[in-house]
Amino acid sequence: MEIDKNFSDKALEDFRLIDQATIENDEQAFAELMKRYKKPVYHMILKMVRNVDDAEDLTIEAFAKAFKNLKRFKKDYTFSTWLFRIATNNAIDFIRKKKLETMSLDSSFKDDSGEAVKIDVEDNELNPMEETIKSQKIELIRIFVDKLPPKYQRLVKLRYFDELSYEEIAKELEAPLGTVKAQLHRARELMYDLVKGKEQHI
Repeated sequence: MEIDKNFSDKALEDFRLIDQATIENDEQAFAELMKRYKKPVYHMILKMVRNVDDAEDLTIEAFAKAFKNLKRFKKDYTFSTWLFRIATNNAIDFIRKKKLETMSLDSSFKDDSGEAVKIDVEDNELNPMEETIKSQKIELIRIFVDKLPPKYQRLVKLRYFDELSYEEIAKELEAPLGTVKAQLHRARELMYDLVKGKEQHI
């Protein structure tokens, strides 16, 4: 496939990494893509949900969904634009579900290439790709949870599947809040490793 010459060097490098990841099953390529975009995606989501823990969770979900669908990515636009749209759609779904009072969703963000990523909440109907991405959420997280050490599995299930707050999890487990937060942070890091290093084997 011929690639538009107007893409930036970074976008072209992303395309190369995507080919390595999808064609050669190169774990380092997945890791490099996550390294490039984890912080900007996280900070964008944080602006939307205004909660550090939720932003971390949503960042994991965004990368899991993107990597699961990476073979479907078309090089008609940049990877960062595609990834940011997945992340924003996922965050919007979370905000709607939680009915959070957050920033105005009429705003837009710029992706890593400086392109505007509009957040449109007028249409409640998801397009086919968004429906596919949404339907994979539980399936993806379940795959990762099953690979975690047993001590983290219940914590993550309470957080992701039962959607309990940290305070509710601490009460449920009769554990100190600080311990719950620390263990969930560690579980999250392990899940990041699974997303970037093991996804293609699933």
